[in-house]
Order: sequence, then structure tokens, then C-alpha cells
Amino acid sequence: MTLPPFLEFGVPSPAHLRAWTVERKRPGRLLRTDRQPLSPQDVLLRTQVRIPGERTYAPALDLVWNAAQGGTAGSLRQRVADFYRLPVEKIEIAKYFPEKFEWLPISSWNQQITKRKKKKKQDYLQGAPYYLKDGDTIGVKNLLIDDDDDFSTIRDDTGKEKQKQRALGRRKSQEALHEQSSYILSSAETPARPRAPETSLSIHVGSFR
Repeated sequence: MTLPPFLEFGVPSPAHLRAWTVERKRPGRLLRTDRQPLSPQDVLLRTQVRIPGERTYAPALDLVWNAAQGGTAGSLRQRVADFYRLPVEKIEIAKYFPEKFEWLPISSWNQQITKRKKKKKQDYLQGAPYYLKDGDTIGVKNLLIDDDDDFSTIRDDTGKEKQKQRALGRRKSQEALHEQSSYILSSAETPARPRAPETSLSIHVGSFR
């Protein structure tokens, strides 16, 4: 609190600060204590609204979502809609996986799932396949002005291409190493000893007369 950067922001007390762990250079788990206002049931998400036609997003805004009621997709959709003051049926949301440069849509509003067990598994966002936690980025699409099905960005395209090139480079290196190892092993084998040429055998029998 006494460092010059904090004086510029005018933070009144430590109670107004959030402490995060840093995982892979990104905000990870939100650290909580009994004195902090967020409860263990609250999840702090970073929401970003997609800008139509530009394949990019507006700056992130923090959103607190209470997952105490089961952590369902419907609950999160309603919370995001209320936060941005949009009709819940006019938004689409997706979780971002930065390590894969991929967006996973969260339960489309008109998605019909007949089996109750499957629906329960699908809706529970803190389990598979979403594993929603503090610090996750949620992309928000306003269907009133954006009808594009794609959530990805140009940065995602670049990131995937780099991953593809790295994977290709690793595969080529492994193939080259395998060929080199095979050559060394074949060169180290002792060549078979050549057979000596056959010689005729003569037997001399002495005379005993």
C-alpha cells in the first residue's frame, strides 16, 4: 500500500484489493480469507463482449457469479445478461481456453437435452468439460447486433498456427533422431566373418605287405 504505483490509484485499504495466483503468466486462483467479501461459492470471472465484425473483444470486466445454486449454465447466462443489461435469450457465452486458443460455447439457449442425467452433467460448469474457476475468461456475444457463430479471434488463429508449427518441428526432430539412431546401430553391428575357401583332403595309406 505504500508503493508509489498504489498511490496513483488511490486504493483506500487492503480490503479493496484482490490477490491472485499467477499461472502461466495469467490470473489463476483468487485468494480468499474470512475478511474478504467474496465467499467460497462466488466465482470471479473476466467477461469480454465480442465486437461485431472485428473478431476481437472489448476490455475485460470482472463479474462475480454465485455458484451456490448448482453452478448451472442457466444461472451463469442469467447473471451475465443482468450484468450487461441484455435479454437472456439474446446472448451467447463461451469459456476461453488460452492454452489451446479455443472457445467452448456454454449451453446454447435453445439447446434441447431430453435425458435428465445428461442435462445435469452438461449444466454443471465447475465440472467437465468447462471446469469453470476464478480468473476464467467468458466471451459474451450480443445477438441483437452480432449473429456470427464464431467466438475466435485473429490472435487465436495466430496462436494455433504457431502451435501447429511447433508440433511439426518436434515431429521432424524426432524422426531425424530416430533415423540417426538406426544408422548408428546398423554401423556398430560386427560384420559376419567370411568363410574360408574349401580345400581338398587327401589320405595316404601306407603299404603293409
